[in-house]
Amino acid sequence: MPETEVTRLTIVWSKHTDLAVRRHLGARGLKKGALSKFVEEAVKWRLLDQTANEVREAFAEIPPDDLNSLIGEAVASVRQDTHRRSKRGTRKQRCT
Repeated sequence: MPETEVTRLTIVWSKHTDLAVRRHLGARGLKKGALSKFVEEAVKWRLLDQTANEVREAFAEIPPDDLNSLIGEAVASVRQDTHRRSKRGTRKQRCT
């Protein structure tokens, strides 16, 4: 998803980490802006990881079969809703 706005920030990290990241990016021939993209991607992955861990903890007490049923029901519901919305949207004419 393209970002339309950017925010500038200052981060503080060890010299060792700075050199390691810059060496890593440089070895791959990445240029200006690569560090920002690398950090943003790393932050997004970390947020996803933390969210997944929180979900695992929240559902830890539910038996696996029950959890699979809940997930299946949720997926079916979303698919149904998506299908309904796509039918209401603009339909492409088929050429015969």
